[in-house]
Amino acid sequence: MSHVIACIDESAAVDTICDHAAWAARQLNAPLMLLHVLDEARYPTDTNLSGNLGLGARETLLEELAELDARRNRLALEQGRALLEAARDRLVAAAEVEPVLRQRHGNLLEAVRGLDDETRLLVIGKQGTDHPGTGQVGDNVEKLIRGVERPVLVAVGAFQPPATLMLAFDNSPSMRDGLRLIASTPLFRGLPCHLVQVNGADRDEEQLAWAARLLEDNGHPATVARLKGDVEASLHGYQRDNGIDMVVMGAYGHSRIREFLIGSTTDRMIRQARVPHLILR
Repeated sequence: MSHVIACIDESAAVDTICDHAAWAARQLNAPLMLLHVLDEARYPTDTNLSGNLGLGARETLLEELAELDARRNRLALEQGRALLEAARDRLVAAAEVEPVLRQRHGNLLEAVRGLDDETRLLVIGKQGTDHPGTGQVGDNVEKLIRGVERPVLVAVGAFQPPATLMLAFDNSPSMRDGLRLIASTPLFRGLPCHLVQVNGADRDEEQLAWAARLLEDNGHPATVARLKGDVEASLHGYQRDNGIDMVVMGAYGHSRIREFLIGSTTDRMIRQARVPHLILR
C-alpha cells in the first residue's frame, strides 16, 4: 500500500512535518512512514585518511582515525533512530497514528526514489538543519521536488487543518491533470478552492471556466481570480488577503536554461511561503 512519507531530520521543523503528514495520512486513509536519512556526505561509510598524513606516519594512527569516524557514524545513526522513535511516540499520543519507521544511510533523494513504489505523498520541511530560523529554503527541497514523481507537500509553520485552497492555474497540461487530482482526492474533500491566474491570456478564460466547473462538480466551491503583475508577489498577496491556508501549484514549468537566467517561480514561491505548498508533478 502507498504511504504518506514524512522526511524528518534534526531541524526544528520535525513536529510540523509530522503533523502535516499525519493529517494527510488520515485524509487519504493511507499508512504513514517516517523516514530519516543519514547524509553520507557528512557521515561517509568509507574514509580515505592516507592523504592526511605524511610519510612515516604510523599505521595505528590511521586505524584510530578510521575507528573515530566509524564511532561518529554509529552515534549519528543512533541519534537518528532516537529521533524517529520520539516522533513516533508523539504521533501515537497526539494523533493516534502508528507510523512505520525507516532509516537509511546515504543520499536523501536516492532513498526517496528507492521508495517510489511505496509513496503516495511526500512531506518535507521548508528549512533543514543548515538554515534554522532563516528565509532560506533547505538544500534538499529543490532536489526532491525536481527529482521525484510524486506530489510533495512542503510544510511551513505550525500545522492547522486547511480550510481553503489556492491553486496557481497556468493552463498547462500538467496543471490540468493536477486539477483533476485535486478535484477528486480525499485530501481536500469539500474545501473551497480559489483558482488564481496571473498574466493569463484571453483564450485561457474557457479553461478557467472548465476548471471551476470541475471543482464545483466534485464538491469544491470555486472562486476564479485573474491577476496582473509580478507572479510571485501577486499570488502571495492574494493568499494573504484571502486567508488561504494552503497553496497548490505545479513544479518547475520552465526550461532549466530559462530558470538559470531568471530563476524559478516554484523556488521563489516556496522561499517566500508562509503557508504549506503542495507541489504537483
